[in-house]
Amino acid sequence: MKDNTLVFSDYKIPKAVATLALPSMLGMLINIVYNLADTFFVGQTGDANQVSAVSVAMPLFLFFLAIGNLFGVGGCAFISRSLGEGKRDKIKTISSFCIYTGIAVSIAFAILFLLFRRPVLYLVGASDASIGFASDYLFWVALGAPFIVSSIMTGNLIRGEGAAKQSMLGMVIGQLVNIVLDPIFILGSGDSLFGFTLPFGLGKGVAGAAIATVLGNIVSVLYFLSYFLRGKSILSITPSRFSAKGGILKGVISVGAPAALNNLLMSLSNIVINMFLSHYGDEAIAAMGVAMKANMLVVMLQLGLAQGIQPLVGYCYGAKNYTRMKKSIRFSMLCNIAIGATVTVIYIFARRQVIGSFIENEKVIEYGVKMLTALMSSGALLGVMFIINFSFQGMGKGFQSLFLAVGRQGLIYLPLLFIMDNIIGLEGLIWAQPAADFVCIIASLIMYKTVLNKLERSKLGERYEQQ
Repeated sequence: MKDNTLVFSDYKIPKAVATLALPSMLGMLINIVYNLADTFFVGQTGDANQVSAVSVAMPLFLFFLAIGNLFGVGGCAFISRSLGEGKRDKIKTISSFCIYTGIAVSIAFAILFLLFRRPVLYLVGASDASIGFASDYLFWVALGAPFIVSSIMTGNLIRGEGAAKQSMLGMVIGQLVNIVLDPIFILGSGDSLFGFTLPFGLGKGVAGAAIATVLGNIVSVLYFLSYFLRGKSILSITPSRFSAKGGILKGVISVGAPAALNNLLMSLSNIVINMFLSHYGDEAIAAMGVAMKANMLVVMLQLGLAQGIQPLVGYCYGAKNYTRMKKSIRFSMLCNIAIGATVTVIYIFARRQVIGSFIENEKVIEYGVKMLTALMSSGALLGVMFIINFSFQGMGKGFQSLFLAVGRQGLIYLPLLFIMDNIIGLEGLIWAQPAADFVCIIASLIMYKTVLNKLERSKLGERYEQQ
């Protein structure tokens, strides 16, 4: 069995960061394409109500992502720290607990969404024109929820043992299947795509987008299952290993909760902004959905790098190799700044073309250009906060990670939505997110410096006791 943990301890920092981050970033890139594919192919129907339906239902889809991250990110950080501490047997219990608890929770919420999907969709901003489409989309997403959650959760868990490549492959395979199936399920026979008339297609619209998403996640789960069954992992999916005792529950939830809360607050913030935007029409909702999809390029690349180094930070923290940990974090910050600045410049010069590539609706494009400009204003520096947040998760600093998650999507962002909407209307809604981003970037740097100072004092104290 290949020892994936050598990347944590033996590789030079640039090589270690590249080994862990590049697969994660590539996976995020494919994730962007597959997320954009839903909006793009639904947009080819020319129906703004269907594009709006995807935007409205997205917060509920993010809810299942939150469950996956609760046990996936929490488990990943706990696994890498335990490896750094030399507790290899404990990680088998951690992985088994995460997998089976995550599946059970996803099934419970899937049943609730299936039973009450129309009232829930009206609550999150669906209009009479989009409710039917949104209901169809949510039906299939809820039906496939255990696979969606398992795919995200398992991909994160095996990152914790250093198997970044395998994690990326599992996610990418499922996403590619989704992308290929999207036009087949969404568009109908005779529809036009890239100037060609399709000879086949099921024509299911937004429901087809959801079906393709579920099938892609099923393929990912099958890949991860084969990875475990081939004996490639030091983790365990054996039910007999399941246990929440010995600090397992607390260790997973303390870090997983902030990651999950971030997704939940993304859902809540999307719900709130859709409710505000509904006063400006379905075109405004559709435009924000498209702008946020486009903005995902810089966000996902930076998140991919930050997510990739999380196990490295966790391992170094567990092994008390703080010098290597700090150097890894600093190098990763510089990489994220370069990525953010590059994408921001490209987007600013091609805003109209980017938005127009999704849908040929002049009003949606007009709104979307303004929205993308605002969202990209924090692009160059936002990655610094992501690095710090994922580093906190790797260290097991649940409170600090929780604060940043609550701040960017809730504590700071949501009040800004209300205040700025009352003061300057639509323009206020558009600029609320970047305003919250800048506040959280500054807060993250202050918190990171505080944590480093405490580590230095702790290290000095240990040296004094040894003397």
